[in-house]
Amino acid sequence: MKYQLTDTSVKAAKPKEEGKPSKYTDGGGLFLLVNQSGKYWRYSYRFNDKQKTLALGVYPDINLKTAREKHQEARELLARGVDPSSYKQQAKAEQIAITENTFEAIALEWFSKFSKDWAESYSIKLMSRFKNDVFPWLGNRPIATIEPPEILKCLKRVEERGALDSAHRIKRNIGQVFRYAVATGRAQRDQTTDLKGSLPPTKKTNLAAIIDPLRVGGLMRDIQAYEGHLTTRIALQLSAYLFQRPNEIRSMEWSEIDVDKALWGIPANKMKMRQPHLVPLPKQCLELLEEIRPLTGHRRYVFPSMTDSTKPMSNNTIRQALRRMEYSKEDMTAHGFRAMARTILEEVLEVNPVYIEQQLAHAVKDANGTAYNRTKHLAKRITMMQQWADYLDSLREGAQVIPFKTKTNQ
Repeated sequence: MKYQLTDTSVKAAKPKEEGKPSKYTDGGGLFLLVNQSGKYWRYSYRFNDKQKTLALGVYPDINLKTAREKHQEARELLARGVDPSSYKQQAKAEQIAITENTFEAIALEWFSKFSKDWAESYSIKLMSRFKNDVFPWLGNRPIATIEPPEILKCLKRVEERGALDSAHRIKRNIGQVFRYAVATGRAQRDQTTDLKGSLPPTKKTNLAAIIDPLRVGGLMRDIQAYEGHLTTRIALQLSAYLFQRPNEIRSMEWSEIDVDKALWGIPANKMKMRQPHLVPLPKQCLELLEEIRPLTGHRRYVFPSMTDSTKPMSNNTIRQALRRMEYSKEDMTAHGFRAMARTILEEVLEVNPVYIEQQLAHAVKDANGTAYNRTKHLAKRITMMQQWADYLDSLREGAQVIPFKTKTNQ
């Protein structure tokens, strides 16, 4: 084919009539369209007896040599019976799909869809794991092209810094994103299934808790005498009386408290099991809430952050307070109040374990297979919670300790 244009003629090309576009033909259907706004390469061809035009780019981003190369590629497609315009549209759509279907894009979509039902603290931790340990290496990769060895490499980085438990959690989170991608047609399978056994198993350790009644009495006296901030002292006391999870205690809101019914209604998005939960409030707890109300009652949270009152107390506050009272992590943890109550209620006070598990909001079902119901055994739980609070007070005041049942000493 003999081409007609030159670099010089292309550069000098102008509209032949003012206000009207002009065509400068190069040959074989390739031409330069020139108007007041710029110069555009076009390819005119026929496909299935229809006249069509393919855009090849804008000059000078696409120079004469490159325009001819693109023109030749389109001619070769046409010779094979492929419509160059349809081919270009398909290639563009595939490229968009690759961009939109990166691991990070799908992970963020999955997170946005499901995180509204999660506890805020869990959402923050999960996204932190992705941003720090996954996105920098896998984020820009099309999810359908990611292979198990690449995932394992990410997990090994976490393991090698001594965070094996986090590595297992990240593996589970990556698997959740892959399964969502499979369900939405953007991946063929969950690649993490091939990584079974690729990480060392974690060693399950029980969080430290004081379960000896005599020592519990000392703990309650230390809490009552705590010299730190009032909100921290009351948060410690409510942790003992109510034995809910640390995140639930610290994020308690005034709007969740029904003083008249003496109930604390925790919404589902704050609960680990994603079910709303009712916590009976013994009279001791109602008194503590009234004590703190003048200080934080005008805020959203019962225990607002010291640095930002629009946020709840830090998740480290209770732990740090225990350390300040000289309870080491081997002695007592913020989560240990739950184990303390669970053990003593059953072994010392001989409360029905069903009521205890219900109050702990554990995922248990009754004999009929009925799942958790926040109002189930409520009257029994109200009695149990008052009994527990009274018992803690008696220990704090130095009452004679009821020993554990014999079976616990065997």
